[in-house]
Amino acid sequence: MAKKEFTFRGKKLEEIKKLSTKEFAALLTARQRRTLKRGLTEMQKDLLEKVKKGKKSIETHCRDAIILPEMLDKVIKVHNGKSFVEVRIQPEMLGHYLGEFVLTRKKVSHHAPGIGATRSSASLSVK
Repeated sequence: MAKKEFTFRGKKLEEIKKLSTKEFAALLTARQRRTLKRGLTEMQKDLLEKVKKGKKSIETHCRDAIILPEMLDKVIKVHNGKSFVEVRIQPEMLGHYLGEFVLTRKKVSHHAPGIGATRSSASLSVK
C-alpha cells in the first residue's frame, strides 16, 4: 500500500511552498484570510523574519501567528504562559494558529481533601 501524498485544498506540498502569502491566503478559511489581508502585527513580522533567516532556536510569545508554508519543517518554541514548548511544524498544521498546538492549562488531578473541606475530612490526619 503506497503512502498517501499530502494535499492542502487540492494542492500538493511542492505547489504550496511556491505560492506567495497572498495566493496562500486565498486557500485559507475566512478568519485566517482576513487576518493576512489586514496585515501582520509587528510581533508576527519579527517571527516570520526569524523563520526566513533560518535561525536554530526560535522562541515566541506570538500564539496568534498563522502557520505559513515558510514555517514547514521548523521547530518553534511557543510560550504557554509559564514556559516555552517546542512545536515541530508539519504540513497538517498549515493555516492553523501556533497557539492551538500549545496548551495553556494543565489537567487538574485532585488527591487528598484540604483542611476544612468537609466533615468527613476531619477524621483524616493533617500532614
